[in-house]
Amino acid sequence: MEFKHLRAFTVLAEELHFGHAALRLGIAQPQLSLQIQSLEASLGVALFARSRRHVALTDAGRLFQPEARATLAQAERARQTALRAARGELGRLDIGFTGSAPFNTTMPQIISRFRKRWPDLKMTLREMSTSDQLDSLVAGILDIGFVRPGEPGEAAGVSLQTVLEEPLFAVLPADHRLADCASLSVAALAGQAFILNPRHVGTGLYDKVMSLCAAAGFRPQVALEAHQVSTIVGLVAIGLGVSVVPEAMRRIHVDGARFVPLREADATMTLAVAHRNGDSRPAVRHFLDAATAHRPNEPATQIP
Repeated sequence: MEFKHLRAFTVLAEELHFGHAALRLGIAQPQLSLQIQSLEASLGVALFARSRRHVALTDAGRLFQPEARATLAQAERARQTALRAARGELGRLDIGFTGSAPFNTTMPQIISRFRKRWPDLKMTLREMSTSDQLDSLVAGILDIGFVRPGEPGEAAGVSLQTVLEEPLFAVLPADHRLADCASLSVAALAGQAFILNPRHVGTGLYDKVMSLCAAAGFRPQVALEAHQVSTIVGLVAIGLGVSVVPEAMRRIHVDGARFVPLREADATMTLAVAHRNGDSRPAVRHFLDAATAHRPNEPATQIP
């Protein structure tokens, strides 16, 4: 049984006239007759009662008609599903993000724009370190990542699209002597106990802090390590040290923590959308288009 035979049957069942049905199907009448005969032979039953002037459905044909229509409709749905998936309109994207990314407006705006444009593309979101995201992208576990890249070699096999250059702030205990400064230089933090991510967790931020401190003439004394940037802010708030974090972390409003902008022009942290090199699937391209539509360096929401 072939779909063209089912199509021929349903049209003839509606027209009950071989000439009219053949015209609708765009085929010659003898070809239509052969298709109906082939269908009946494959089923082992007569679907039409024929005479020289009359065509009628048999009892078997009347019962077969709704089933044939349903089969053709399901086949068309399957075809449309395949076409939409090939165009990147259906499917799923696995997306990773660093813990600080959702606190600025960039990631939420990109996700929102993507969802509105492609509502039938499902997303799974996983909080992961930049290092884990880069590894997972290369391994094919993730499709997209929101990362804070460090050294270029760590992103081998991955393409990065910058979506934000975010200012870095010193975060200090509220009773710290520098907490009420309008701004401060990185050099002012020399000799302080620092709380940082372990480098294997937050490579980009860790490398940036180390670079800024080196340029200021000192190496930070790392007293504590924490995997989550929000945890770092909490530890600073209870007086266990100081740190440097992306501006967006001000949005968590931890009592006892003060955020002070750094004066250095290069005291910024990149947020990038990452994808696997050579991954040209339409769904991935759609997401990258949503990221491109977001203006790099668009200011994060200002917190009073």
